[in-house]
Amino acid sequence: QVQLVEFGGGLVQAGGSLRLSCTASGLTFSRYAMGWFRQAPGKEREFVGRISWGGGTTDYADSVKGRFTISRDNAKNTVYLQMNSLKPEDTAVYYCAAARRTFNSPGNSQTDFGSWGQGTQVTVSS
Repeated sequence: QVQLVEFGGGLVQAGGSLRLSCTASGLTFSRYAMGWFRQAPGKEREFVGRISWGGGTTDYADSVKGRFTISRDNAKNTVYLQMNSLKPEDTAVYYCAAARRTFNSPGNSQTDFGSWGQGTQVTVSS
C-alpha cells in the first residue's frame, strides 16, 4: 500500500529555517502531484502548498508564499518543503499528501489528496 513518511521536523527559533522531507513508497511517485498541509493546535488542517508530478508547477498558500519552497526528486521518491524565515505561527504538525489520481492537478482541499503521511512536528519559538 502507499506509504508516506515525513522527516525533518523539530524546534527552531523565529527567523530560522527547516527542511522537511517526505519519502513515498507503494506508488509510482513521478505520476502524482504532491501537497503539504499543516495543522496547528486547536485549528483545522490547512493547505501549505503543492507541486505537480513533474515538479514544474508549484502553488502556495498566501501565508507562506515567499518563505516556503516545495521541490521534488522523482528519482528518490521524495518531496521537500524548505521553510525559511519561520514564524511562531508556523508551529504545527506538517503532513505530506499524494494526489488521488495520477497526472491529476489537485486543488488545495484535503479531499483532493488520497494518501497521507503521519506528520512531523515543527515548533517555532519566539
